[in-house]
Amino acid sequence: MERRIDAVELLDGPLDDQAGLVGNLRDLGRINRRLGGIGLTAAAIEALAAHRDDVTLLDVGTGAADIPLALIARARARGRRLHAVGIDSRPEVLAAAIRLDPTITIERELELHVGDGRALTYPDRSFDIAHASLVLHHLDPAGAIALLAEMRRVARLGVVINDLERTRLGWIGAWLIGHLLTGNRLTRHDAPLSVRRAYRATEMASMLRAAGLVPVRTVRGAFGQRYAIAAVGRSATADEPGGRQLDPHGAVDP
Repeated sequence: MERRIDAVELLDGPLDDQAGLVGNLRDLGRINRRLGGIGLTAAAIEALAAHRDDVTLLDVGTGAADIPLALIARARARGRRLHAVGIDSRPEVLAAAIRLDPTITIERELELHVGDGRALTYPDRSFDIAHASLVLHHLDPAGAIALLAEMRRVARLGVVINDLERTRLGWIGAWLIGHLLTGNRLTRHDAPLSVRRAYRATEMASMLRAAGLVPVRTVRGAFGQRYAIAAVGRSATADEPGGRQLDPHGAVDP
């Protein structure tokens, strides 16, 4: 299946329907919980930070911040700490996230800010890990590489990318979700189109390398519809901070 570059998702256009946007964020949160998106990110982060009990995370394109919130809860349950900063380039998205779940404003381990991942305002090595979920497929290759390079710059341990695999089965699944499990017009339009616009894991790995990163672990969803890649800067590939040798080619889990 060829990557579609001639169509725009509704989320990339005007966001003047706040009720529809809230509903879309709710749908995305359910998809992340029920179809393993959160688990993929958690596994990829462990590949970089298993040796750490205290982790700082930059979540680029945070949306409803459902993934960082879930990671914070997981860390607490294990006696660890994760502090997350979530940024989104669209203030309308952050407003809808707060409308969806007002309690996110009082979560002490989460900060939310408006920000563009391609021009981060944070100094070099400000966070342990920089993460983006369902963001890269919105960008052309040049924009994606620019984003990855910025994420590499601000991350001490590495970068985690979570996105869709472009497959026919994934497209069918997204179409069914959009037409059978929700009435939200944004989800219905964007879900299958997101799959058509997505980069395959091999394509993502190539862009990571172009941004000065080396994939060290790839984890995949149960149906192969989604993946998360943990990557480190080239200078860090000789030895992991925890002392274990990293495989520069990356271990791929089934």
